[in-house]
Amino acid sequence: MDVRSEILTQATRLFAEQGYDGTSVQQIADAVGIRKPSLLYHFRSKDELRENVLAEMLAHWNAVLPGLLLKASTEERFDATMEALTEFFIEDPDRARLFLRETLDRPSHMQAMLGEFVKPWIQLLGAQLERAKEQGLVRADVDPQAYAVEVITMAVAGTAVIDTLQVILPAHPARGGTRKRHARELIRVARSSLYTDDEGKR
Repeated sequence: MDVRSEILTQATRLFAEQGYDGTSVQQIADAVGIRKPSLLYHFRSKDELRENVLAEMLAHWNAVLPGLLLKASTEERFDATMEALTEFFIEDPDRARLFLRETLDRPSHMQAMLGEFVKPWIQLLGAQLERAKEQGLVRADVDPQAYAVEVITMAVAGTAVIDTLQVILPAHPARGGTRKRHARELIRVARSSLYTDDEGKR
């Protein structure tokens, strides 16, 4: 077992379920199956552990968002990149729940992390989409930076609550499980609200 990775996984789950203040280092150690001193060998404090959980999650976006930046000007490649973005949260909704909880509980801290990890790519994506608008590929009424933020918000907030919402969005024999239906529709909405009809026909 990769102890460090398992600590991060269990911390993500418990912070998402109980909140940072409601989770103790001992609970995380128990969930991993190690002693508290062993956990503190890898992370000196609960705060350092939280920083690492969030940094790893946002660092993934640093890997995915450049792809979205480079591919968003064509619809076919956009779908594949959006799938990569949503799958990160769909495969482990606790990531989305933690992101949402931390955004609500510690907005100032999250603003700093978003400014470091996400804001530069949002700005570059905005410039890329502005150029695509000039070429007639993207709808003229799209606000590129606001669009990017809305897509992220839908991906995070929707995934954070999707398991609860399965009572009103159940699995469908032809359309798959609740999470799959959510991800597919999110991509469809993101695509159809971005591209012009001409680009959609390519």
